[in-house]
Amino acid sequence: MKKIKSLRFPIPVLCVFYLSVWCNGEDESVAAPMKRTEVEALYSAVQAFGVSCDLFDGFWRLKALSFFSCFVSPRRYPVSIPNQNWEVLAASLEWLEFRSNPGLIGQIPFKFGQLENLQSLVLLENGLTGELQANLGNLINLRRLNLAGNSFTGRIPDNFGLLNNLLILDLSRNSLSGSLPLSFGALNSLLKLDLRCNKLEGRIAEELGNLKKLTLLDLSNNRFSGGLTKTLQNLCSLEELVLSDNPTGGDLMSLEWQNLTGLAALDLANMSLTGGIPESIAGLKGLRFLGLNDNKLTGDIPTKLASLANVSAVYLHGNNLTGEIKFSAWFYGKLGRRFGAWENSVGRKS
Repeated sequence: MKKIKSLRFPIPVLCVFYLSVWCNGEDESVAAPMKRTEVEALYSAVQAFGVSCDLFDGFWRLKALSFFSCFVSPRRYPVSIPNQNWEVLAASLEWLEFRSNPGLIGQIPFKFGQLENLQSLVLLENGLTGELQANLGNLINLRRLNLAGNSFTGRIPDNFGLLNNLLILDLSRNSLSGSLPLSFGALNSLLKLDLRCNKLEGRIAEELGNLKKLTLLDLSNNRFSGGLTKTLQNLCSLEELVLSDNPTGGDLMSLEWQNLTGLAALDLANMSLTGGIPESIAGLKGLRFLGLNDNKLTGDIPTKLASLANVSAVYLHGNNLTGEIKFSAWFYGKLGRRFGAWENSVGRKS
């Protein structure tokens, strides 16, 4: 096993890592200085990365801490996040970020789950591995949880469903497996759910239909099966629905697409979908992107799709569609190469 080397270098200015220090209270003049225990905890955490620096007593209570592109060499200088002393910062720390650090390896520290006032936890595009810590579900004040672009494995913890103040949940681009937690149906404040590019499987949970504030749902490039979940039609605030590149199967006719009145992007490409294209999709007046390509769809292409005034891309290629495409020359001219219907048994009639 490659030994993890220690880095030691002075940082007279905060340019190697970006340290945001905000103050408590409504006025900076009444902000309390950091407690001695908090100063020592921060110093200990920074030292654990092999960084030598001087901290001073004039810090306000630490509210935000960010490490951006600090640890960039996973082969020469791999570094892991220390597990000690984070709990001492729990009373004040609200924002913690490790972003774009390919040399940052190892697991999420268990003690991150004790940062009870944390509102934003971003561990984006690092070299982190292992399973997700279940006790992150204790961080009930979280509004943003972004763990994308690492190499996390295992199941998504059920108690992530306890984070009912969460607005953004991004676990994309990992190697997570298993089924979606049914507890996700309790994330009533959620606006964006991005789980793309994992190894998730099973049916798309019906409980997702409870997320009435959701504007983005991206489950693409996973292993979901069992057909389209009918409760998806209940997502009345949805603007982007991306389920492409899953062996989902099922029939488009099973959903009442016209219920998704705010939908701007619908990407259902490469999902082994069967049956016809429902005319109800033409009721999505704000739709700008429609991707139904590389499925097993049959029947005629609904001419009502031409009534989508805002659409700028329609991809229907790679299906078993038949008949004539009866769109106007204006429609073809508007979309140009962004209209795809090749690899079907259709003829074009303008």
